[in-house]
Amino acid sequence: MAVLVTGGAGYIGSVTVEMLREQGKQAIVLDNLVYGHKQALFEGTPFYEGHIGDAELVKHIVLEHDIKACIHFAAFAYVGESVEKPSLYYENNVAQGIRLLDALVASNVKQIVFSSTCATYGEPQRSPLDENHPQQPTNPYGASKLFMERIMKDYDQAYGLRFVALRYFNAAGATPTCGEDHAPETHLIPLVLLVAQGKRSNISVFGKDYPTHDGTCVRDYIHVTDLASAHLAALGYLERGGASMAFNLGNGQGYSVLDVIETAREVTGRKIEVRVEARRAGDPSHLVADATRAREILGWQPRYPSLKEIIGTAWKWQEAHPDGYRES
Repeated sequence: MAVLVTGGAGYIGSVTVEMLREQGKQAIVLDNLVYGHKQALFEGTPFYEGHIGDAELVKHIVLEHDIKACIHFAAFAYVGESVEKPSLYYENNVAQGIRLLDALVASNVKQIVFSSTCATYGEPQRSPLDENHPQQPTNPYGASKLFMERIMKDYDQAYGLRFVALRYFNAAGATPTCGEDHAPETHLIPLVLLVAQGKRSNISVFGKDYPTHDGTCVRDYIHVTDLASAHLAALGYLERGGASMAFNLGNGQGYSVLDVIETAREVTGRKIEVRVEARRAGDPSHLVADATRAREILGWQPRYPSLKEIIGTAWKWQEAHPDGYRES
């Protein structure tokens, strides 16, 4: 089976491509390399550099490789940037996303697994969050993902394009070959590990007065390979005729910012300096997933729920790739 993977040279996309190959499926990657790295792809992976909104390119790829389904990762995903440049996010994530959907429908591709986010929920009204929690995003990034979920519902009804929307919580960790290499880097775990490597002087902790066990924000971290396996499970679900549906992806276990830092100290054996700063606007105190639906319907089960194991895999990758993919 041939699968189009948009954003397949990115962090989660490259791990999913790796897993598709391991399971005997052909992955064809479309990525504009704005944030992706061609070096993250295995040699021999069919690769097209271009935009998801290039309908003619998408149609060509589908025809050339007899594509039957799409896993759609390609998106801009910096919350702060989305607030400063909403037009960029609505153009890239929504307008180009619509053109991708149109090209898939025109090419008779009727299955898509969509990379969504817990940011569609906005400020949590309860914790853990299930899929029935109100969706009230507080930034254009989350809104752009919610728009695409709603658009796909309409495309399902009108054109029979069945979808699975996977609402991630905090992706982390690495495989021996694929890891996080963002510019700029905004995720907590790689930033903490950069301090351990001596590439940053300290890690900022934004607020120590939240209603949590140590006063810092609590988040749900999920290993990148567990995210990838959920995409393959979603693909199988659609292949079996499953109805369009959204699923949360998380471990259901919350860890605070200080928990992450202390675990990183344990894993690396390095000193990690902390600088406490004021709260950031819009940071919820708790963001933890209820992923019961994914377990029950997709048969998905995280294999790496341990924070120590998640950070350990990220540290091994960063130690082996001190300059990320740029060293290649």
